[in-house]
Amino acid sequence: MVKKKLVNLSTYLSEIAVHGMQEKKGHDIVRLDLRDLNSSVSDYFIVCNADSSTQVKAIADSVEDEIYKSTQATPWRKEGLENAEWIILDYFDVVIHIFKTEKRDFYGIEDLWGDAQTTTYQSA
Repeated sequence: MVKKKLVNLSTYLSEIAVHGMQEKKGHDIVRLDLRDLNSSVSDYFIVCNADSSTQVKAIADSVEDEIYKSTQATPWRKEGLENAEWIILDYFDVVIHIFKTEKRDFYGIEDLWGDAQTTTYQSA
């Protein structure tokens, strides 16, 4: 009998999102695991930044494309595409935040969820 490891869907989506960010050279990629926090609004926040609005948009497109190719899922909600300074892709249990570098520094989203378990990733 072959045992298969079951992967939680939100964990799988978060891994695909990280891959999409890496494909377009997102900087300082962090996955915040919110599952054990009582006040969490989702299972994961995935955060990265880029130096230009063009790159922010390219990363968002890459994440959306990678998730769709793997799961046929589309975001429930998308915000920030017009200015591309902070784009949010909301997949309910996984929320992806792609910032222009100075906006990420200003908002400090990781500090708001300081109790979350964090995993950092390198760009590809």
